Amino acid sequence: MDISQISVPAISLSKNFRSALSKARDLGIQGIEIDARYGIDPEQLTHTGTRQIRKWLGDEGLSVSAVAFRTRGGYAEAERLESRIAATKAAMKLAHNVGAHAVINQIGDIPAESSGPVWQLLIDVLGDLGSWGQRVGGLLCAEVGRAAPADILRVLQSLPEGSLACDIVTGAILVYGHDPAAAVATLSDHIASVHLTDAVAGAFAGRGRAVILGTGQVDLPSVLATLEEQGYRGWIGIESVDDHAAAEELSNAIGFLRAI
Repeated sequence: MDISQISVPAISLSKNFRSALSKARDLGIQGIEIDARYGIDPEQLTHTGTRQIRKWLGDEGLSVSAVAFRTRGGYAEAERLESRIAATKAAMKLAHNVGAHAVINQIGDIPAESSGPVWQLLIDVLGDLGSWGQRVGGLLCAEVGRAAPADILRVLQSLPEGSLACDIVTGAILVYGHDPAAAVATLSDHIASVHLTDAVAGAFAGRGRAVILGTGQVDLPSVLATLEEQGYRGWIGIESVDDHAAAEELSNAIGFLRAI
């Protein structure tokens, strides 16, 4: 596999952003993912700070693949919804300012029926975020995993074109009882981000566990082949399972992918 489009989370390499960039460069990759909840706070970042980040990225020859902004609640949960929307919009603006496009988050529970007040609230909020994203140049990407591919597709088809995209998370898709390669095929027109993760399924959907890339049940060659067939040319994010040995694990994962 060509590893030029591989990206890793900055925060897994170091809590110090500058140090994380240096470690990413040492891994021989070109992409870094910024965490806007536990890493860089978009509401506190000044124009000067943004310019400094872009300079550091340029110095290391890196690009920002995506901004992760994983909230506790979804976009149809009334509690603290307004603050969740405002914070998401700030993350979307941050993505544009640092040269990225995708903002990754789970969108919350999706109603079984495409009707009713909860469904309408979800669609209204995502539509508002989509309009904002088109103005500022950031795109919200719904994580596919706990949210089933078919449910994500229903949401996408209910929104104006370009309002929302999706982030394929292969390990989570498997854990929740779905085929990652089939999910890629189902959502191929809407994929803006991919996280290649591995997992072992449990006895019930959602009861599995994450494992080191290449040691679980995800058919990674099949996923990569399907992405190729569907014409995906974006970033491939990888993650560590053990934060205490993240750099070594990510290095091994890169080597594993290079050999595929």
